This record gives sequence, structure tokens and C-alpha cells, in this order.
Amino acid sequence: MITFGLHRIGLINTGKIYRNMCPAWLTEEALRRHEGVLSDTGALVVNTGKFTGRSPQDKFIVDTPTVHDYIVWNTVNRPISKERFECLKSKMVSYMQNRDVYVFDGFAGADPQCRKKFRVICELASENLFIRNLLIRPTTKELDQFGEPDFTILVTPNYKCTPLVDGVHSEAAIIIDYETHFVLIAGTQYAGEIKKSIFSVMNYFLPAENVLPMHCSANMDPVTGETAIFFGLSGTGKTTLSADPHRKLIGDDEHGWSERGIFNFEGGCYAKCINLNKDKEPDIYNAIKSGALAENVVLDPDTRKPNYFDNKYTENTRVGYPIDYIPNAAVPGIGRIPKVVIFLTADSFGVLPPISLLSKEAAMYHFVTGFTSKVAGTEQGITEPVPTFSTLFGEPFMPLPPNVYADMLGKRISTYNTKVFLVNTGWTGGPYGIGSRMDLKYTRAMISAALNGDLNYVGYKHDDRFNVEIPQSCPGVPDEVLNPRDTWANEASYDKMAAKVARMFYDNFKEKYPDMPEEITNAGPRP
Repeated sequence: MITFGLHRIGLINTGKIYRNMCPAWLTEEALRRHEGVLSDTGALVVNTGKFTGRSPQDKFIVDTPTVHDYIVWNTVNRPISKERFECLKSKMVSYMQNRDVYVFDGFAGADPQCRKKFRVICELASENLFIRNLLIRPTTKELDQFGEPDFTILVTPNYKCTPLVDGVHSEAAIIIDYETHFVLIAGTQYAGEIKKSIFSVMNYFLPAENVLPMHCSANMDPVTGETAIFFGLSGTGKTTLSADPHRKLIGDDEHGWSERGIFNFEGGCYAKCINLNKDKEPDIYNAIKSGALAENVVLDPDTRKPNYFDNKYTENTRVGYPIDYIPNAAVPGIGRIPKVVIFLTADSFGVLPPISLLSKEAAMYHFVTGFTSKVAGTEQGITEPVPTFSTLFGEPFMPLPPNVYADMLGKRISTYNTKVFLVNTGWTGGPYGIGSRMDLKYTRAMISAALNGDLNYVGYKHDDRFNVEIPQSCPGVPDEVLNPRDTWANEASYDKMAAKVARMFYDNFKEKYPDMPEEITNAGPRP
């Protein structure tokens, strides 16, 4: 009997083993096992139960002598002992005995010289469908020659941990052992945990191979091949703005930057569905079809038609689908050295410029800072905009010290003369509740001008407080929009709010990155 190496982890007395099955088969198997229902679009829709998003407090890294000094240990990267890991692994393996096993062998990394092989072993057919969509699917020849994986992931959502016994936080646990190249995911059916565990693995290993891993989207000009990357936290418009119908989409979330160019880690997309509108985001809307897996989307009980505006289960409704479901996808997901880097932020304080040019040092500062802001009223107790700083625009997935990644970005900016722009997709004319959201058509015009080089030939004004260069003209954008102070009815009110936001930047950087080089610290906002 072919076991695909399962005996090496103790899975000996399994039921049937299904390896790299097609989407239609996995969908039918999931329906037979009552794991989900079909929407009228043909997509499989599942309810993930208690966990409808990532559970950061349940994520751990196995602390061993060989990895200890490389990890930046904090409230994001929590240590767990080798003994705890092995004990839980043994329990999960025992739980999987005599059960059917769904195995997917696939790649992370479109560049063959940088890719890693992953074997994902799932309890649920639906989760195996998800990771089949998200990883790069091997050809028949590649699968025949797959051999042993570089990393193995065991996923048992119906096995519930016992916190006091297992030494974890709750019934769920996501544990990465970088030494033995193994990941455990227990107690949660939210499939994003599989995706982000793979991302964390790539972020740990690739810097040693001189590859900068990035939490970003990427696209390219279909004629010239010139490439751009987009960083941004949730709500900044990263997916929307990179899915430009006039450019090819390389990927929507995870990429590496090597000396040859950039490449997508994934073979699929994991898009938000909440408030999905066919007219505003037609590519994502039309990708929710047969073979796709949607999470926590509400269906009409009679027609099975999705209601993307219903947040009954969560605001974090999601869909995973192969990237070739997007008509203008660049397959394979490989691009040239980026000519332009865009940092997206949704400033609900209304004081950051809608677009500004960053020096190399300022780019490193904002890369490390990873700023956006939550809008007042979105969470209980929030009565005014709240700043959010996520290191490297992806702090939960970056296990190494921030300067490792920042230094790599800085060297690439210098080597390739890459332009870096900070784009505010948030508020103008005042903070949330007084001002208005930046007009999407203006944001698109500014990004287009940055990408096609129009902003290389305009005058700039230095903003002393935020330490950035503001273009004074941009095709398709009124001049008065470009300078945020001019859009406020009361300039004194702008100055007061701008000082407050600059102080937030300053205090956050001083607390979190006291050992950063002086030239980077000085490149940020000045209180």
C-alpha cells in the first residue's frame, strides 16, 4: 500500500488515503460527509463554527536551541516546548487512525529555484479542497517525482485540545516546529490558518536564501512586463487596487523578491466576500464558482443564492479559488524586479497625503511601521479613529527580527532604483465622521501615474511633519486634493490632528524598534 510517507509520522492504520484529488471529487466528498452545501454558483460553502478568522493567541513556535536565537519572541511569536508539541502531535495522529485521510502535495513558490514542497494532511475533504486551490498544483510529472516534502502540515479541526493538559490557550492550536519541519493545526476549521502557516514557514527560511518574503499583492504591465507590488493591511484596498483590469495579476497576498524578480508563493487567491459587489469587483465575484470554497457566506435557504452583505456569521467571510479563475492572471506568477512599490494605508484621521514619495530610509521606516487605522464605531468602545501598526504589514507571520526584512528591502531599493510611494486610501478633508473617504477614481489615477512614470516629471513639496515628498500635480487629480492641509475647512484643526498622528508614529517606533539605525528612525514623522 502506498502511504506517501504517512507512516513516518505514525499514521499507519488509516482508512482510505486520497491524494491530490480533483476539485469536483473533493466537493462531492465534502457534500457526502455533510461538511458544506453548494451555492447556486456551484461553489462549496462551509461554516467554520466557533473560529471564523485566525486565532493569534493560539499560535505557537516550538522553542528549540537550533531556532531560539533566530526568532523574535513576543506576544505574536509565543514559545512552546518540544515536549508539548510532540505530545499533542501524538494525540492528533492517534485521533486520525482508522479515518480517511485527504493528502495534498503541492508547492509554495512559483519560481522553481525558490519553491518549497508541502504535504498537507487533512481530516476534512473541504479543507483539502481549500489548500488545493491556494497552493501551486503540481503537474502529473511533478507529482510522480514529488518525493519527500520539505514541510508537513497535519490538520484536524475536530480534534479539540485541552488547554491545561496540552499547554495551549484554547481548544485550538497552531504550532510550527521549524526544526523538524512540521505544523500542527487542531481545533479550528478556519482554513486561513493553513495558508498563513505556510506563509510563516516561507518567511522563516527564504531570507537565508537571499529572498525577501513579502505580505503584498503584485501586478504587471501586460505589454512591457514592468512590475509593481502593493503592501497594505486589511481595509486599505490592496486586493481591489492590485486587481487592475489593465494589468496582469501576479498574486493577491504573498510574494518573494529574489535577484531574478518577484514570484507568487501561491497558486490561488483568498478574497474577502463581505459586501462583495459584482460591479465593483467583478473578477472576485465571478470567481466564486464550481471548485471554489467559500467560508461563512450566508445562503438563502430556498434558492441557495449567496448574500454577500449578510454578516450573520462574521464580517470575515472568505472565498478561496485558483488564480486562473481570474481572467487577467499572470500564470505562472512570476514578474520582473519591481519598478514601483506602493504602501497602502487607510488613514481615518485624514491627515496623511493621498500620495507621497518616500526616500529609501523612509520606505524602510514605513515598511517596519505598517500603519493603518480602525474606523470609529467598528468595534465596541471605539469612539474615534484608532491607529494600527503591524510590523512589515504582516507582523503575525514574520518570525525573524524586523530589521532582517527591512534591510533586504532597503538594499533592493538602492540596487534597482525602485520608487516607493505611500498612498492614503482613507479620509480627506477631516477625520472619519467629518471628512470623506478618498475618491477611488483619484486613488486609481494616482497609482496609475506612479506606475507609468508620470510622477517622475512633476514638482514635489516636502512635508516637514510627516517627512515625505508630496507631488503638486497628478494627471486626473485636482491639485487641491494632493495637499491634505488644503482640504480641511480649518487649517488649525488639521495641524492639531497631524501633530497627534505624528506623535503616534513616533511613540510606536520608539517603543517597538529602539535599536533601529538612526537614519531610519529620523526618516519618520516628527512630532
